[in-house]
Amino acid sequence: MARTSMQPALSFEQAPPISVPYRFFLTAPMFGAVAGLVMAVLGPPTLESRWSSGALAMTHLIVVDFMLQAMCGSLLQFVAVVAGANIWRPRLVARIVHPLITAGAIFLASAFLLGQQVLFLVAAAVFITALGLFLTVMAIALLRTPARGMSIHVLRLAVLGLLVTVALGATLALTLGLEEHLQTDWSLLALINVHVAWGLGGWALMLVIGVSYLVVPMFQLTPSYPVWLTRLVPAGLFLVLCLWSLQLVAPSKLMQALQPGVALVGMLLAIFYAATTLWLQSRRRRRHADPTLVFWRGAMVSLLAFALSWIVFEAMPQLGGRLNAPLWLGVLAIPGLFLSVITGMLYKIMPFLNWLHLQQQGGTVMTAPNMKQMIPENAMRGQMRLHFAALGLLLAAVLWPALALPAGLAFAASCLWLEWNLIGAARVYARFRDNIRGATGSAAESGRS
Repeated sequence: MARTSMQPALSFEQAPPISVPYRFFLTAPMFGAVAGLVMAVLGPPTLESRWSSGALAMTHLIVVDFMLQAMCGSLLQFVAVVAGANIWRPRLVARIVHPLITAGAIFLASAFLLGQQVLFLVAAAVFITALGLFLTVMAIALLRTPARGMSIHVLRLAVLGLLVTVALGATLALTLGLEEHLQTDWSLLALINVHVAWGLGGWALMLVIGVSYLVVPMFQLTPSYPVWLTRLVPAGLFLVLCLWSLQLVAPSKLMQALQPGVALVGMLLAIFYAATTLWLQSRRRRRHADPTLVFWRGAMVSLLAFALSWIVFEAMPQLGGRLNAPLWLGVLAIPGLFLSVITGMLYKIMPFLNWLHLQQQGGTVMTAPNMKQMIPENAMRGQMRLHFAALGLLLAAVLWPALALPAGLAFAASCLWLEWNLIGAARVYARFRDNIRGATGSAAESGRS
């Protein structure tokens, strides 16, 4: 079976200041904790349907702030190092984009919880400003980079997916905020379905796919992905999303009849990707399964469960027609797939960035600590167990809403534990950085004397 090399030369000299990704990473888990507390406080009514104010607020707290913060921070780092791209003034971009995304998430969640139309308009304006700047900078960097390879092509598709998601989300926010004054030919449900598809498939999953082509073989010591899969999955997923979006411009009965078939192709692509990733991980050269690997495996199992659940719901309308069916799919996709991947990658990225920047600063004066010293493995494993326990409780709460309180508290606790572990890594960096500066200053004084 033909394979492709997905490990380009990394451009560490292009890495942005460590404060750029860290401000995103250290904020993200806090909004996951807030989402869990929203479920715990509001209780079973949150899980009545996907349209409940609590479910909508929770979803957007996680997707718009936890996921978006972590993914934007990772992309600023990944594009610079892997693609060798020259990102325009990354420190300034982070200082503008990060607080605006944070504020936008608060406005949006408040709009759902309070039912205030004006907050939808404020949130739309904030996100358009923040993500307009972020997307412009990312697009220029990715288009100008001389790097080649499927990871770069898929990252470009992911950025395009985020652009479409933002445009559709802004349209939805304007529709909700100006529903008495704004006339549109689009069905609100169709607009929501296309927005969700692009957000989860065209942006989040596309980014996971593009990153996995590099990090799974490199960090998990697996064989490379087959060439056919690296080309088929992103191209097929993008085509599926385009066909799915036709329901906005051609809302005919024929198009409605074709939508389940289009979605089925997307689910089969997801199954191929997840199954291949699990197969590659089973052939890894190192037997020790660290938390990052377990998080990835859990994410791929969740993706398989999501796709298979969708197929079952389509084949058995008595199940798919229930109000909790979309919530079941949402839990598998968001905490199950995306938060598992993000958490596992944060546990790999932050120790590596610590080591890289400390090594560059220390030179011959002081040796940077080992990556395993940045976050104790026992702390990562404990948080990992709580994360998957919370995932199980969230799925159980979808079936039995009386479990909303323990599920919400468990999810909030998992996010807070992740936050504590990341803060610990940042403190290790700050302590060794200060030691290096002190040692460098002492060496300079000795040289002058």
